[in-house]
Amino acid sequence: MKYFCFFILTIIFCFSAKASFVEGLEDIPLPAELTRTEDTGLSFGNEEIRFIEMSFESKTLSFDKVISFYKETLPQMGWKITTISSSKLVSEREGESLEINRESASPLVIRLTLKSKN
Repeated sequence: MKYFCFFILTIIFCFSAKASFVEGLEDIPLPAELTRTEDTGLSFGNEEIRFIEMSFESKTLSFDKVISFYKETLPQMGWKITTISSSKLVSEREGESLEINRESASPLVIRLTLKSKN
């Protein structure tokens, strides 16, 4: 039942917002105006842990708009937002932590890090 509800929410989200999902992370939404920075990304894990880090950039978005996007969408995906500041958003779900950090303001560059809490 849990996965069915997640699937339905995913479909609703895709059709109701101008967004996609982070490549390789089908449960992490991405504002349409963000594009992955070339030659960035680190990923490793196994059945028990995972660590994924990627950078994204936008010439049109501000970090405040990114924060607003994630404040609205992450709770729909089961994430609980635990920290919000002018340069960082942290969210947790089922033993994992998602951090979104502003690396640069103009153009906007963010670093998205997903890691197991173990």
